[in-house]
Amino acid sequence: MVSLIAVVLISYLVGSIPTSIIVTKIIRGVDIRNYGSGNAGGTNVIRVLGWGPGVFVIILDALKGFVAAVVLSRLFYGHFPLDNGTPFSNFTVVQIIAGISAILGHTWTVFAGFKGGKGIATAGGMLLGIAPVEVGIAFGVFAIVVVSSRYVSLGSVSAAIAFPLAMFIRANVFDVTTRYYHTMIFFSIFISIFLIYNHRSNIIRLLRGQEHRMEKLRFLHRARP
Repeated sequence: MVSLIAVVLISYLVGSIPTSIIVTKIIRGVDIRNYGSGNAGGTNVIRVLGWGPGVFVIILDALKGFVAAVVLSRLFYGHFPLDNGTPFSNFTVVQIIAGISAILGHTWTVFAGFKGGKGIATAGGMLLGIAPVEVGIAFGVFAIVVVSSRYVSLGSVSAAIAFPLAMFIRANVFDVTTRYYHTMIFFSIFISIFLIYNHRSNIIRLLRGQEHRMEKLRFLHRARP
């Protein structure tokens, strides 16, 4: 139990690293939470500072999820202390727990008043080690939606929906063998709902026609109240 708790705590702390705040402080000496949408995530860094710093932050956020699920999970040792009622191996369950801990850390970071990003990149990094094909499909959907609409938030929500949908279609339409499908599909739906919930304010602004488009890149544009 001690090693599992250690994995959870370390994964949460790694996920909590406020990459967007650190990068914008280093590059411009400002707090990203005071500009753009006020969100401490890669999308807002793109909106405020441009694509270069924003993509860099997104890659770092994805690495947090990947490191938690693939690297930090290996800190677990001994017998799994919980009743594993899933078809996953005990270690795979630890990987999932570590990845989710990193996503929660990114969303509610202990280093920034428990106000972090939306979790898309961190979730993508975590899921990359579990279902890489579905992550690739979701990323493709994200790219198409962003290029066509210039709404990163709409692309993020679309990608969150596309991930479990891609898993369902590959397994049930194209008969692609997906390991632990019946458990993974419910897990992916849970992650999708969580990410969409994190974008609820963006969804409201999209419906009202008030969401920022990516062509409106204005450095140091003050956050909306």
